[in-house]
Order: sequence, then C-alpha cells, then structure tokens
Amino acid sequence: MEFKKVDCSICAVFVVVLVLCTGLVSGGDIVHQDDIAPSRPGCSNNFVLVKVPIWVDGIEVTEFVGVGARFGPTLESKEKRANQTRLAFADPPDCCSTPRNKLTGEAILVHRGNCSFTTKANVAEDAGASAILIINNQTELFKMVCEPHEPDLDIGIPAIMLPQHAGTSLIKFLGNSSSVSVQLYSPKRPMVDVAEVFLWLMAVATILCASYWSAWRAREAAIEQDKLLKDGSNECNVTQGSRSGVVLEINIISAVLFVVVASCFLIMLYKLMSSWFIEVLVVLFAIGGVEGLQTCLVALLSCFRWFERFGQSYIKIPFLGPVSYLTLAISPFCIAFAVLWAVYRHISFAWIGQDILGIALIITVLQVVQIPNLKVGTVLLSCSLLYDLFWVFLSKSLFHKSVMIVVARGDKSGEDGIPMLLKIPRLFDPWHGYSIIGFGDIILPGLLVAFSLRYDWLCNKRLRDGYFLWAMLAYGLGLLTTYVALNLMDGHGQPALLYIVPFTLGTFLTLGKQRGDLKHLWTRGEPDRPCPHVRLQPE
Repeated sequence: MEFKKVDCSICAVFVVVLVLCTGLVSGGDIVHQDDIAPSRPGCSNNFVLVKVPIWVDGIEVTEFVGVGARFGPTLESKEKRANQTRLAFADPPDCCSTPRNKLTGEAILVHRGNCSFTTKANVAEDAGASAILIINNQTELFKMVCEPHEPDLDIGIPAIMLPQHAGTSLIKFLGNSSSVSVQLYSPKRPMVDVAEVFLWLMAVATILCASYWSAWRAREAAIEQDKLLKDGSNECNVTQGSRSGVVLEINIISAVLFVVVASCFLIMLYKLMSSWFIEVLVVLFAIGGVEGLQTCLVALLSCFRWFERFGQSYIKIPFLGPVSYLTLAISPFCIAFAVLWAVYRHISFAWIGQDILGIALIITVLQVVQIPNLKVGTVLLSCSLLYDLFWVFLSKSLFHKSVMIVVARGDKSGEDGIPMLLKIPRLFDPWHGYSIIGFGDIILPGLLVAFSLRYDWLCNKRLRDGYFLWAMLAYGLGLLTTYVALNLMDGHGQPALLYIVPFTLGTFLTLGKQRGDLKHLWTRGEPDRPCPHVRLQPE
C-alpha cells in the first residue's frame, strides 16, 4: 500500500471533509411544535404536514403536501378513513366575505391575504364548507397562527396551507370545468423504520472495519520496530519517523481549532447554501470518495496472492511520484464510479453510490488520522459535543433556525441534502424521505474506538480484558439511544454526539480508572518501546 501517497492527499481531504461533515441524525420531521406562536383554547394545534391527493374526473392525478393550521380540528391519520371531498374555488377568491357560490360540504380553495386566517376559516365554515385550502403567495409553506388579541376560537373545519405551485395547478384543473376532489389526512411515522436499523449497522460496521485495519497497521509497525530492537539496529528513530509520516496525529490545539474552523465553515454553508454551492460540495466529496475507495480497494486486493506483486511494484509518474501498478489499474474504476454517482445522483437508487463512497472515505480517514492518547480524545470529543449542541439547538436564538439542520437538509439548494452524509430511504414511512447520519457522528467517536483497539493489540490484551469491546458496545448503545430519541421527538434532527460521547468517553474513562490504566492511557496511549543505546564503532 502507498502510505506516503495517501498521507499527502487524504490528509487535505480529511480537513475539508471533517469541517464540512455534519453531526446529525435525522428522519425528517412531520410535526412542528411552536412555543412562539400564540396558544389558547381552540388555537393550540401542532403544525403537521398534510397529504392532499387530487382526483380529476375520478382519476388520481397528483398529490401535494400542505401544513395544518394552529386552529381547527385534527386531521385523520389513516388514508382509508379520510373522505374524498369536492373542491370549489372561492368567489371572492380571498374568502374574506361570504362566498357568492353556494357550498354544500365542499372543500373551498382560497387565496392568502386581505384578512386573517381565522377570519377566512370562519367565513368558509359559515358558508357550508367542510375544509379550507389556503394558497400561499410563496413557494414555501407558512405556519397559520391566530392573531395575538383574538378571542377564544371554535373553528370546526380543518385549514390547510398549500404552496403556490399547488394552488396554481388546482385553479387550472377547476378552470377546465373538471370535477376536482381532494382528500386530507396526516399519516404518522412508524415508531421504527428498517432504514434506521440498516443505518445503525452501517455505522457500527464502518467503525469496526476501520478500527481493525488501523490496529493491524499499528501492530505491523510495532513488529517491525521490535525486529530492529532485537537486531540492535540504529534505524529505530527512522522507523518511528516513517510511522509519523503516514499518520496525522491530532493534538490538543488542533482539537480545539477544529471546532472553531468547523463552525466558520458551517456558517459559510448556511449563508451560501444554493444549488451552485452544492455542486462544489459534490465535487469535493467525489474527490475524497475516489481517494477513499482507491485506498480501500488497493488494501483489500493486496491481501490476495494474485494482486500482491502488482501492489508492491511501482512506477514513477510525474507530479505523483511512485504509484503501484495495482493503483493504476483501480484508479479509472474509482474515478468512473464517482463521476457516475455525481451525474446521476438524483435517481432513486443513487444513495447506494453515495454510501459506498462515504464509507470508503470514512475508513480511509480513520487510518490516516489518529489520536495519540485519551487526553486528546477527551478534548476532541468534548469540543465536538459542544459544537453539536450549539449548532443544532442554541443556534436558533441567533439565526432563527437550527443551522445544522438547515445545512444537512440542503435547504434552498434544490437537493436532498449535502453529500457528506450516509443515508437510506425510509421504506415503510408514508412520508418517504431518508434516514441520515453525518460523517462526524462516525469519524469523531471512531477515532476513540480505533485508538482503543490499537492500545489493546499493542499491550497484548484479550478482547474481554481490553477496551475495544466495551468502546464498541458503548458506541452502538449511544447511537441506538439517538434513534430512540429521534423517534420519540417525531423525527426532529438530533445531535448524535449528545448521546454517543457520554457513552463512549464515559465508558473508556470509567474502565481506565477501575483498571489503573488511566494515567498511561491519558498521556502515552501505547507501550513504551525505547530504542537501545547504539555504540558507535571506531573507524
């Protein structure tokens, strides 16, 4: 394997990826609590997304998504129990006064403006409407609230806000003298979707593979160093230097700076989020994915006798230096794979390519980037936890939105989110969408888990007596707790490190203190291998 080549390129990719990666687990929220909007009897509903299937002349032609109002009755959650209702366009269109057209239980379609939402709903109900659909004057959905000084309300029909394009389509259908019917219901998400199970397995398996690969490399380097010690060679210092040349060790300063730099990049993403900026992120991710996939494939194929010779034979290429024949053979495939994903990333199964590139990049980063001891790991994870908490929860007070969630979803970009995510489609969710996990929720705790296995192997500890098994279990439980919290909070994005860091770091610190290894783990992180004094021979 070409460790030096990886060191030169992937370290730069690591910095970009890690500062761009989000620390978020999400399933897509369909229920929005709002503590700011006025709440009183008759005006205390949560804002829920509503499915609005459309039938034209008895044939279902499309489906729109709206948002329920703060007032009015709650909607049916089962599609089979929701009634089909004929749709009528209000006259006058704003429905601020009694409609001229006679209503006998139809749903009425109205324009936003000229009077309050509650006034429109009261007028529509008094005219005989069974529901009111209000067309927004923007493409986004708007939360319909009560006026601050309105008396208690008793509105008996549901009110739904539709985006502008949906209203335009409905008016066109009605203008063609067609019979238009609608159905209103707000299905609930399942408590657990199989996508979350697979995403959990994917994250755990990624850290497991990366940890064993990292520990194997560390043990091979230690064996080589031990041979030099037995031979009394004076190349010990050279070996240690070569090891540090292929590994980027994080120190305390860089751990703290990471949070500062990552915060700056996150703000930049939030401010510049657009379709062109997503394209830039796609290019950066594709470059990192090519490097990661190439490194993983070369390492995997080099384990077989048929490819070993090609992995150890090098050719010098201008600007790149020595490159193995195996790398030259694999590189075109990796580049083609990344390019195909980037070009066709909008098709339904493109998430598979994104996950393959993402996992390969994460595993490669965890080989190149390491924490030297538990002290650095504690500082890094603690700072990352504060970073996660601030940008998911506390940033709302400064930016009026959760910056982390906005960036992860790719709002205002026309995309399903930034590419620095692992995602799986929600298979049994009526709202569809994706379950996602940010790279940071795998890479950052993965650094600590990989460190635990390197320490166990270098200290010749058995699995049960070491730290890796318990660190791995702690990560799995922490991520599982994250998904439980995610489902209890109706799919609202959760900072996974809020749950993962206490589990993993707490387990490591507690075990280290109980076993008397904490001081050594805190400062050294591996057994001492002093170089013997080499006596120089006189000439």
